[in-house]
Amino acid sequence: MNYVVYILYSERLGRYYVGHTSNITDRLQRHNTGRSTYTSKGMPWSLVKEFLCADRGQAVRLEKEIKGRGIKRYIEDNNIGM
Repeated sequence: MNYVVYILYSERLGRYYVGHTSNITDRLQRHNTGRSTYTSKGMPWSLVKEFLCADRGQAVRLEKEIKGRGIKRYIEDNNIGM
């Protein structure tokens, strides 16, 4: 099963969020309808980037790498535009 690591941005908060999922459409909808309590205050969230991964293990490792580097710094270091 393919997984996606995704980076979201909230203009309201001026913050990024990173996560992983097997269904990006459903997950983005959950973030933008308040069904994800951690991100509910930042609605609406915009999808900045998604990375396809072969399996959940790879997705978890990439998500940890992005969080460890800092999402904003990871975006800048990898020339990911908004």
